[in-house]
Amino acid sequence: MPRSTSRNLAPLPNQHFAGRLSEGGVVQCSAMGQTAKRYVVVDFDQVPDVACPCGVSRRALADAAAFPGTIHRTEIARDAKPHFHRRLTEAYYVLECEPDAQLELDGDLLPVRAGLCVVIPPGVVHRAIGRMLILNVVFPKFDPADEVLV
Repeated sequence: MPRSTSRNLAPLPNQHFAGRLSEGGVVQCSAMGQTAKRYVVVDFDQVPDVACPCGVSRRALADAAAFPGTIHRTEIARDAKPHFHRRLTEAYYVLECEPDAQLELDGDLLPVRAGLCVVIPPGVVHRAIGRMLILNVVFPKFDPADEVLV
C-alpha cells in the first residue's frame, strides 16, 4: 500500500494566510488584512513523524487551544503492538487498508475497510492487523505516558 500524502489534493495555499506554517504543520489563521480568525489549519504533510506502537504517526493540535483533543494521521505497519490507554478515548477512521486488514479489540477480530470508524474507549486492548492508514481522533489530548503496551 503506497503512502498517502494528499495525492489527490492541491497543496495548501500558504500564501493566503497571514500566519506561517509552524514547525508542526499548524497555522493559526487570519486572512490577509483581516483580524485573526478563530480556526486552525493543519497540513499533515508538514507534521513530523513519530514512532508509535502501531507504526508511524503524525500528531497534530497538541498545542491548539481551539480543539480539546488531538488528531493523528497514522500509517499502521503489519506488526502493530497490542496496547491500551488508561484515560484516552480514540476514534480510528480508516482512510486506506489492505483487503484483509483487521482490528483486534479485547481479543475480538473486526474486519475493517476504508470509511469505517471505530471508537476505542480507555482500557480496551487493541492493535491493527495488516497495513492501513487511519485518522485517529483522540480525547482528551494525546499523552504518550497514557499508552500501555501489553
